[in-house]
Amino acid sequence: MTQIEVDVLVIGAGPAGSMAARESSKNGAETLIIDKKAEIGTPKRCAEGIMSGVLERMDIHVDKRCIARDIDGARIVSPDNTSAWFTSETLETPATGIVLERKVFDKHLTMDAIREGAKVMLRCEATSMKKVDDGFIVDVKSQLDEVDRIKAKIVIAADGPEGRVASWGGLDTKVSLAEMESGAQYEMTNLKMENSRVIQFYFGNIAPGGYAWIFPKGHDIANVGIDISNVKTDKTALECLDEFVASCDETKNAQAVELNVGGNPYCGVFDKIISDNLLLVGDAAGCVSPITGGGIDTALESGMIAGRVAARCVKENDCSQSNLSEYSDYIEEHIAKKFRKYISIRDFLYNLEDDDLNEYITALANADISTLSTKSLIKALLKVSPRKLLKLRKLL
Repeated sequence: MTQIEVDVLVIGAGPAGSMAARESSKNGAETLIIDKKAEIGTPKRCAEGIMSGVLERMDIHVDKRCIARDIDGARIVSPDNTSAWFTSETLETPATGIVLERKVFDKHLTMDAIREGAKVMLRCEATSMKKVDDGFIVDVKSQLDEVDRIKAKIVIAADGPEGRVASWGGLDTKVSLAEMESGAQYEMTNLKMENSRVIQFYFGNIAPGGYAWIFPKGHDIANVGIDISNVKTDKTALECLDEFVASCDETKNAQAVELNVGGNPYCGVFDKIISDNLLLVGDAAGCVSPITGGGIDTALESGMIAGRVAARCVKENDCSQSNLSEYSDYIEEHIAKKFRKYISIRDFLYNLEDDDLNEYITALANADISTLSTKSLIKALLKVSPRKLLKLRKLL
């Protein structure tokens, strides 16, 4: 039995895990990342889009290989095919963003962590975890290194929405079926997009309890996906996606070059994301938008703060839950509070009938909206149907 010891063990080399490793290493903690995959960044279960400014706020500097497409706004499409466009031509404050190339971007983040001193072990899967007085002992199955066991003062769980580390550490991250979306996504080529610089969202019965999307990665290349609620349809996400692709003018002649499927938690941040010697980050912590299912920005942010807090606690030789609470307090203030409001919007939006969606999206198409935000969209809708939208008024 070969055992190694580190200050901080990060399980999972996605954006949250690599950011956590970068920050903990930068702040003096001996840090190891393990990932069960042979290649970081694959498979990509993600539409890959983020808003402008996110990378800069996280002090992430990438080269052009990490960015597939610059984005200028969004298009929202109703069941009757009415479109509400929000671009630099219609908005006073542009709503710009980028679509990443995650297979390159994720490696870039891990390389940043390595440059700060972190170590990485690929093809290394955590199989169980046991609490000891001064941390955790994690049993691993490593195919490239002669390591069977890792002892860490702090474990950072970055193993995604279907991870096991939280439960091993005694934290409840179970998600009800009603709050777990099923997703499927193709990367496709030969699309005929009306505007290949906007991200698109399609609502209605085509995506029961969710929505479909087109995120451009080139003039005729895009991520085309769908999230659905399994309590609202007997169809699989892939069946719904195939129906959408066949019915949408922009995708009906396109061909897929990649397919990814998986679950996505829409419940918001979990009630408890820390315990003695343990932190949850990214999707493992529920840092996923309850409206869109997007989580790259919150994964990066949660990882950044977790890494800094972990390094401080190691330095102080106090990795207790109370000392780690700086992290959970930050997440509560900057992410969890906002997501609880989003849950009300999600419940309202994804329970609308197609006729209501047609009415509301037509209203958005005709509204004078200068800034694209949740608040501005709700304000525009209130003018159309204040009584129906009474619950959402409280969120302004």
